[in-house]
Amino acid sequence: MKLRSSFALITLVISAAVGCAPAASASAVPTSQVNLPKSYRFDPPDITVPSGTTVSWTNNDNFPHSVQFLDGGLPTEPLTMQPGQGTQFTFSTAGTYHYQCSIHPQSMKGSVVVTP
Repeated sequence: MKLRSSFALITLVISAAVGCAPAASASAVPTSQVNLPKSYRFDPPDITVPSGTTVSWTNNDNFPHSVQFLDGGLPTEPLTMQPGQGTQFTFSTAGTYHYQCSIHPQSMKGSVVVTP
């Protein structure tokens, strides 16, 4: 009986610790570079980086695009890029940050999962 109680306690502690970690999307790619190819999308759309990483977005499309953060605590003004330009942002706090292109929000969405 004591062994079962210990196992249950260990399982509970591990489950609680995992629940505190930022939720990573199953498709999140470990990279700090996001491309905007000629197709109205972010590539890859969902990324994961360690805290303190500067993420760069590069607009390789023929049209202006932007990065607009949707979560509090980040700049609310879109970071606009003309064709051939880029922008960047340094993520200092762990969490999941969603963004979109403010010009094309219906088709261009992404997220950055920042780990401790």
